[in-house]
Amino acid sequence: MSNPSASTHFAPQLYIPKGQTDIQFYINLGAIEIFCFRNDDGTIHVAELELDGAIFHVHETMSSTAIMDPSKLGAVTSIIGLFVPDVDAMMQKGIAAGAVEIDPAQDYDYGYRQGMFRDPYGHYWQIQKKIGLK
Repeated sequence: MSNPSASTHFAPQLYIPKGQTDIQFYINLGAIEIFCFRNDDGTIHVAELELDGAIFHVHETMSSTAIMDPSKLGAVTSIIGLFVPDVDAMMQKGIAAGAVEIDPAQDYDYGYRQGMFRDPYGHYWQIQKKIGLK
């Protein structure tokens, strides 16, 4: 992993329902757990994960952040765009790990191959690769 403090980058924070003890979906997707702080009862408070150099966090929903929990909101306000070398392989890995396919992978005239899935916590992931304009 490159030194994240040496460059500007995004690190999305995804909210998971309070009381979760397992974030295995993200590990099955290929993420490596950098750290995980747990509450006294063993539930996850916040974890930092890395997926092929892309850092992101999962955080339990708190009263001040409940509006950002897609499982409670019933909608999302952003989509995690993840660029990968093999869109189809990552789509398959996500679905095998428990994601729900929203859009199958396909090539688009604007020069991307993209597919989308929803993870078990309600977050939408657009898996993509630049392939060149048609």
